[in-house]
Formats: sequence, structure tokens, C-alpha cells
Amino acid sequence: MTKDRSSVFLFIDDDAKPLAELKTPIVFDFDTSKLTDGDHVLKIVSKSPTGREGIRKINFTVKNGPSISVEGLNEDDVVDGILPLMINAYDKGNQKSFVIEGSETPQTIPVWMWIIMILIVGWGAYYLITYFSGLPY
Repeated sequence: MTKDRSSVFLFIDDDAKPLAELKTPIVFDFDTSKLTDGDHVLKIVSKSPTGREGIRKINFTVKNGPSISVEGLNEDDVVDGILPLMINAYDKGNQKSFVIEGSETPQTIPVWMWIIMILIVGWGAYYLITYFSGLPY
């Protein structure tokens, strides 16, 4: 004796043709690499064995392309003159192996870090001078 199961139809954005028609319960590998980068909607339409329907919409953003990092210009900055920009674009590549080269964005050292390093070096120099100046020769 087989029991009737609900069916689900998966739609992307406003497509009239479903991405998949499946019987529940299911595990579905949703391949976003075939979608363009940007905002999308996954619409799931379910039909019960009695003929009733349910709909659920899930908004999501696809970002399969290379990540782009920009240093030197932020959103809504007011700028003037020449701007030195550092731009890097890197991809996830093969997700089965990790590649270090190009996967990290180099960044300049922030001013607060320089101040901390100068304070530490200054304190160390002061300590050494006061420690060794008190020793008899």
C-alpha cells in the first residue's frame, strides 16, 4: 500500500516553467551557478493529494562571480581630486582544494596600528635605557 505524497514545484523568479517537480519529502541540490548574480526569488508551490495548494516565496541573493574588494573609496563618500584605489577581485575557485594565492585582499596598515607599534617600541627603548643606565660598569 503506497500512501499519497504531496508534490512541490520549484520556480525561479517569474519563470512559468518550473525548475523541478518533486515528490515530498525530498533533498534537492539547488545549483545557483546557473543563475546570474543579483537578487532572485525561489517560489515553492505545493500540491497535496487532496488538491489543496500552498505557496512559499524565499528571497535570496546570488553572488557566484569573483568578489571585488575596493580600498580607498566607500559607499556614499564625498571625494575630491585624485584617489589612490586598491582593487582586488578573487574567485572561490575549486571548492575541493584551497588556493592561497589571490584569495586574500592586501590592505594598508591602519593608523591606529602604527601608533600602537610606535608606543611599544618607545616603551621598550625607555625600559632598556633606564635598565642599563643604572648598572655599574
